[in-house]
Amino acid sequence: MRRLLIAVVIAFAFSGSAHAAVPRLDAKAFYVVNAANGDVLAGSNAHARLPIASITKLMTVIVALDHLKPDDTVTVSRYAAQVGESRIPLVRGQRVSVRDLLAGALIQSANNAADALASAASGGNLAEFVGWMNDRARKLGLRDTHFVRPDGLDAPGHVSSARDVAMLARVAMHLPVVRELVRKRSEPIEQGDFVTRTWNDLLGVFPGLIGVKTGHTSDAGWCEVAAARRGGFTIYAVILGSPTRSQRNFDLQRLLAWGVSQYRTLTLVASQPYAWAAAPYGRRALALVATKPLVRAVRVGRPLVERIVAPTAVSLPVTRGQRLGRVEVWSGRTRLGTRPLLAGRTIPRPGLGGRLRWYGARTVHHLLRLFS
Repeated sequence: MRRLLIAVVIAFAFSGSAHAAVPRLDAKAFYVVNAANGDVLAGSNAHARLPIASITKLMTVIVALDHLKPDDTVTVSRYAAQVGESRIPLVRGQRVSVRDLLAGALIQSANNAADALASAASGGNLAEFVGWMNDRARKLGLRDTHFVRPDGLDAPGHVSSARDVAMLARVAMHLPVVRELVRKRSEPIEQGDFVTRTWNDLLGVFPGLIGVKTGHTSDAGWCEVAAARRGGFTIYAVILGSPTRSQRNFDLQRLLAWGVSQYRTLTLVASQPYAWAAAPYGRRALALVATKPLVRAVRVGRPLVERIVAPTAVSLPVTRGQRLGRVEVWSGRTRLGTRPLLAGRTIPRPGLGGRLRWYGARTVHHLLRLFS
């Protein structure tokens, strides 16, 4: 009969710079989250309802792509052609690809590109499009968010929060065309041989930065949600209401650097024996081996618990590679991963003659001990 053995080993991830305090920032709100597991690392005024300026365009693009494809061609509306501030070359009645409008909205942060997308998706009914944006916000659980415009220009009641912006960016980054565009510093478009250029000053500067969106208006100040990828995890950091562009960039770099310092990528399960099971008929103990390593990014300074579930004895025959147990690694109530424990060698079941010889030898051994 097999009996299960459960062994618990407690270890700690490496300590180090993770113990440094969260940077002090000059902003109205900030938020830092690990997208891989939803672990909230830091925040201040994370649910404060604030203007988010052109970060709005992430939701505009998400909703527009419910109704349009990047290779579609659409007509620029009069309203979109007239909207001001950040722009790409567009005129009323012009035929333009949706992909060019996406590049204009996400890279150049062009207001007319965002409004052209909204108009094309809704048949010119921008109020309906904004309603779709708010419906999507509710479905996503963006409790602090309400949209008034597709472009993010200042308007009463057009607000979100640092927490909601992080969630919105994570959803937007599930769209391949968004992931492709927001990591680009420039992109040529067909309209007038124009080249869109990003407002994201950290692209190509902060290691592993993959996007996502900046914003600025007089009411919102300087804002940005950024994502930095490391082995096994991605950190999202949001800053809202920074006083200047340079201050936003400086603070966001510090916040991202602090966020990624909270993790180390470790081999939690190695390719080695983790348990030994007794084998009958005088066979030597059977090694139970993890053959596939488990590598995860783990929070620095957090306790890790290794649980081994395996038999203390096996019956024969056993085939090499046969699954006989498992090893799990936990951080608190979160299981970081598991790997099967496999038989390290084949042990055949002896035939009748072999079993009889083993029982005979064991009987003689016991008799000798009895009369010695």
